[in-house]
Amino acid sequence: MNFDEQLKHLIDEALKEDIGDGDHSTLSVIDVVAKGKAVLKIKQDGILAGMEVAEKIFRYKEPGSVFIAFKKDGDVMKFGEKAFEVEASVYAILQCERLVLNCMQRMSGIATLTKEYTDKLKGSKTRLLDTRKTTPNFRLLEKEAVRIGGGVNHRFGLYDMIMLKDNHIDYCGGIEKAIEKAAEYVKTKKPGLKIEVETRSIEDVKKVMAVGKGKVFRIMLDNFKPEHIKEAVAIIGEDFETEASGGINLDNITAYANAGVDFVSVGALIHQAKSLDLSLKAAWFPFRESPKEGLYNPKF
Repeated sequence: MNFDEQLKHLIDEALKEDIGDGDHSTLSVIDVVAKGKAVLKIKQDGILAGMEVAEKIFRYKEPGSVFIAFKKDGDVMKFGEKAFEVEASVYAILQCERLVLNCMQRMSGIATLTKEYTDKLKGSKTRLLDTRKTTPNFRLLEKEAVRIGGGVNHRFGLYDMIMLKDNHIDYCGGIEKAIEKAAEYVKTKKPGLKIEVETRSIEDVKKVMAVGKGKVFRIMLDNFKPEHIKEAVAIIGEDFETEASGGINLDNITAYANAGVDFVSVGALIHQAKSLDLSLKAAWFPFRESPKEGLYNPKF
């Protein structure tokens, strides 16, 4: 499935989970024909993410929704600003409200943290990768938030790259054997699938170089200190891409970049990100007490 197909599936399942056999709070007090408008209010500084997702959620629920964006994904957002307005049936607004907020708050937190990391890499060749340390069934949007924040998506799952990690290597019987078997698998079953190999020492790096040329495209340097990264990068040269992983944070990422590695992967981008504060508030709605006066417009 492509991104839009995966997103449609995510939205469908999330709305089913939330609405169940009916949004009884709304059903009990709101007229089925009532129309309304809501505004997304920003309550915390950061990097905005999830605007396109929010629009697709509303249009999935109600194709005729009118969505007016005041900002776009990746924009800097400040407290007190508005991100968008949406005009739709009150039913659609209320049933989509929590899903929109959950997605945007989480995505904006990840994008904001990612931007902090990528800012540390400015001036270097090193690029920032995410990992598979994601929330089950929400990986699609967590990785999209990393991209919006300026990072690069690593493999999405177990199916789009071969990554021979420590457990694969140990279970298989060694690096050389694992590489040979993986290369044969790609040749006979999945042509074009890339192979990355995790190494735990300079000795491991030399083993990959001895048997991996033309088979392996990237060497992961796992839990290497920056000075050992520099040594490994010098040995590897231009034959393989290099990726540093393990224990990388905002305090030491610059040292890893200065060691000359091509990529750094940071699981914390997702699993340590904090959701940012956003709210969706009614901007106008049917004024029940004086229906002849039309729509009531509260001021913000």
